[in-house]
Amino acid sequence: APNYNITLEEWNHDKDHVHILFKAHPNTEISKFINAYKSASSRLLKKEFPQIKQKLWKEHFWSQSFCLLTTGGA
Repeated sequence: APNYNITLEEWNHDKDHVHILFKAHPNTEISKFINAYKSASSRLLKKEFPQIKQKLWKEHFWSQSFCLLTTGGA
């Protein structure tokens, strides 16, 4: 997150998705950050829990989609 000028505020999860609340500068390339976050977390989880690969579809840990909602004001 620091490489993208993003600050993680809160992280929560359910059994099939996560919620991440972060603070970013308005010109931050958020989609690049989200893709990097998903890539790195997938790699780390597969390394720590190798048995998880047996449950994945084509070794994809995350789907390619995401939902981004904004808060605050200008």
